[in-house]
Amino acid sequence: MKKTKLKTGIIILAAGSSSRLGQPKQLIQFKGKCLLQNAIEAAQRSKSDHLVVVLGFNPELIKTGFDSGTVPYVVNNNWSNGMASSIQTGLNFLLSKGELDQVVLMLCDQPHVTSSLIDQLIEKKEESKKGIIASYYSGTLGVPALFEKKYFPKLFELEGAEGARKIIAQNPEDLAPIQFSLGEIDVDTAEDLEKLK
Repeated sequence: MKKTKLKTGIIILAAGSSSRLGQPKQLIQFKGKCLLQNAIEAAQRSKSDHLVVVLGFNPELIKTGFDSGTVPYVVNNNWSNGMASSIQTGLNFLLSKGELDQVVLMLCDQPHVTSSLIDQLIEKKEESKKGIIASYYSGTLGVPALFEKKYFPKLFELEGAEGARKIIAQNPEDLAPIQFSLGEIDVDTAEDLEKLK
């Protein structure tokens, strides 16, 4: 019997206002592309089946950073309430498009996320049979992270600024990590931006 491939969706979280940075991090140039486009291409080249970009702050401006005519996106009008609502907006969008077995949560400001890293999450899930696969860096577990369908209700229970880490921390017995040392590099402040350049 042919093993059916699990359907994987990717949610790229790009709704924030980058208040600490003072300019939209989504549009910062890195290696000739903006960070958001970089994240979209990693998702598109991976073994995933669907993706959605979650916008929030000034969506018309952020849409200038990618081809919004071909890349699925959704606007979270409650983005200022915190990350939880953006995760839920993205998940609702993917579920409205059809069957989904697992979801990968990604940020747009981790410039070193590649399609092969996303594929490692998907492969580790198949090998380990664990429900959560999380990236390990700087002594902590975080995103990109993959959640099996059974965790979707938990994602919908998140509130305010809560994100994937809460669910990762609550379920250590159902977790497999993958090493991603470059995961610690993200762009939150002007200092981070200087380091990246």
